[in-house]
Amino acid sequence: MVESMTGFGSSKKESGSFSALVEIRTVNHRFSEYQIRMPRQLLRIEDKMKKKLGQYIQRGRIEVYVTVEGEGMMNRQIRVDWALLDEYVQSVKRIKDKYSIRNEMTFQDVMREELIAIEEKETANEEIERIVLSALNEACVQLKQMRIMEGGELEKDVNHHLNRLSMRAAELRVYAKEVVRHYQERLTKRMTDFLNGQLDEARILTEVAIFADKADINEELTRLQSHIKQFVITLQGKEPIGRKLDFLLQEMNREVNTIGSKANDSKVASEVVEMKSLLEKMKEQVQNIE
Repeated sequence: MVESMTGFGSSKKESGSFSALVEIRTVNHRFSEYQIRMPRQLLRIEDKMKKKLGQYIQRGRIEVYVTVEGEGMMNRQIRVDWALLDEYVQSVKRIKDKYSIRNEMTFQDVMREELIAIEEKETANEEIERIVLSALNEACVQLKQMRIMEGGELEKDVNHHLNRLSMRAAELRVYAKEVVRHYQERLTKRMTDFLNGQLDEARILTEVAIFADKADINEELTRLQSHIKQFVITLQGKEPIGRKLDFLLQEMNREVNTIGSKANDSKVASEVVEMKSLLEKMKEQVQNIE
């Protein structure tokens, strides 16, 4: 099954006074790369989240955004730096005594942020963790469905280009037989014109044989067709297939380049250009396949 690496899934779950929104976005990537943004009190379930994501996604860049709202998310408490406060009060008293200041110290005088502050701490909550994991699972299901739908479209497009490539390879195999004959005709005509009709048939046959050996592309076409068959079989696989498809495309491109280097015929050269164009289009799509 062809599955795209591009997708989106989201889910919102509520329980009591809490609600959790989980959004997942995936794009193509050579390996699996996670980026999870969520409140700090949920960091202890990060490994559980990655394990759950791994059940649905084998390759791609995965971005997860978790938003949690509700009462009790923060634990507030007053922090008093008693040692610093004692030193502050004693210092104020010494200053007043030294400079004969009679004003009494008030509570407002010690209400300083560095002495007394309200701290907020995020609290761990099993109920929050439960609904986050539940929302994550539902978002993964949506994401999977979207990736499969996108993969189906990619498969159609890739198959279209692959069929055209296979047809051109088959036509080229038939035409390749004519290349040597055309070369012999051109060589005979040139030598006839040059020698005023006196031909050295043995020399012509030797030159044609050398050309036929250098211009023979049957091996490359055979390997190309073999790669195409492997590509078709791989598309039916159930495991992630993107890397293997990319490798097969590289091998196809290698064979087409070799055919191009051997080509001493305008039609063969033209076909090579078209085949390379088809391979490039396939490569663009395969890069998005998991």
